Amino acid sequence: MSTDLRKKILLKGPLLTRSGYGEQARFALRSLRSREDLFDIYIQPLNWGQTSWLTLQDEERVWIDQTIEKTINHNQNRGSYDMSLQVTIPNEWSKLAPVNVGYTAGIETNMVAPAWLGFGNDMDKIIVVSDHSKNVYINSKAILANEETNEKTEYRLNTPVVSVNYPVKHYESLPELDLGLSTDFNFLAIAQFGPRKNLVNTIKWFVEEFQNDNVGLVVKSNMAKNCLMDREQLHGILKGLLGSLPESVCKVYLLHGNLSDEEIHSLYVNKQISAFVALPHGEGFGLPIFEAAYSGLPIVATTWSGQSDFLISKDEKLAYCYEVACDINRVQPEVLWENVIIKESSWSYAREQSAKEKMRQCYNDITTNKEDSIASKAPAWAATLTKNFSEEKKYEEFCKAVYDEPGETVKGHNENEIIL
Repeated sequence: MSTDLRKKILLKGPLLTRSGYGEQARFALRSLRSREDLFDIYIQPLNWGQTSWLTLQDEERVWIDQTIEKTINHNQNRGSYDMSLQVTIPNEWSKLAPVNVGYTAGIETNMVAPAWLGFGNDMDKIIVVSDHSKNVYINSKAILANEETNEKTEYRLNTPVVSVNYPVKHYESLPELDLGLSTDFNFLAIAQFGPRKNLVNTIKWFVEEFQNDNVGLVVKSNMAKNCLMDREQLHGILKGLLGSLPESVCKVYLLHGNLSDEEIHSLYVNKQISAFVALPHGEGFGLPIFEAAYSGLPIVATTWSGQSDFLISKDEKLAYCYEVACDINRVQPEVLWENVIIKESSWSYAREQSAKEKMRQCYNDITTNKEDSIASKAPAWAATLTKNFSEEKKYEEFCKAVYDEPGETVKGHNENEIIL
């Protein structure tokens, strides 16, 4: 007779992909592995769009491959699970076990799709990556209208939601990348090239502001994958964009291809990288911005959505970044995604003049070594983030969110509704 009292938990997610949800799934796995006294882990890997898969063969990858084999054998023997942890968008959540936990990067807009309320209510618990995602999920509601009687019924999420941020990462040593930049002062932007990340405006506004300055912008990006075809496509888009702008002294560099976590982190501390810039319309969390912040880089960014969890001090109510003003308006028609990003939702639009002013202020503060500037406070803020977002704390928070009964969900007041 078995005496193993651990919970058999099925982790379903894009664990092996180079994607935001892949990173999220790996954080979930590392959290569960920190408490293998509580969890007997099984894995069902998923694809994520057109993104590439990881190729690194380290201890974690070996363990994952062995656990996938263990899961296949368990399923073939018609084994069951006590719990499921499903790392994907809510549309793909389903009842796989007696207890089901949905874990989503959540919401970059100010409203969840009505379908997410239904899928969310099928879960026993929901975990999201930021307070923004949590609050939007709680505050969204749908009004169901009966076409015959015109009677309206309110429908909203009833499942408890818990927010758990990502932890900082530590590396014993980082490689030294020779970026070959000809400019001494360089901003860094890391984002997939798509409408939500707002890279077109970021590049355009940078070039217009620093047209006559020996300043660079390093753009680490891709369209979907890190292959040569992807690089050629993106290179062509950027060349066309820059060709439409006036000739300038400033430089824009494209950094493309597979980089390990260590290599990505080496960018943040590279002596040729001076600051980080991010003007997205919305973030579930904003992992590259977070990594840059806890690495000590000065940040130029909007603070609406997930990045406010680590760019704004909750105690002081102060932004530890060059805060770019923004407006909240409806999402663009081209980004609509059925049952994910709906036409009634809104997100942020960075103001052009504010973005230019904040990039210039950051540049001036750093080049003049201005005392008591936002840039000068970046190292101390990085130390605060390292303490408050430690792996030990975040793994513990995550395991508690999965295993323990969550407390009551407090309904919000700024409700977002849609009439169906």
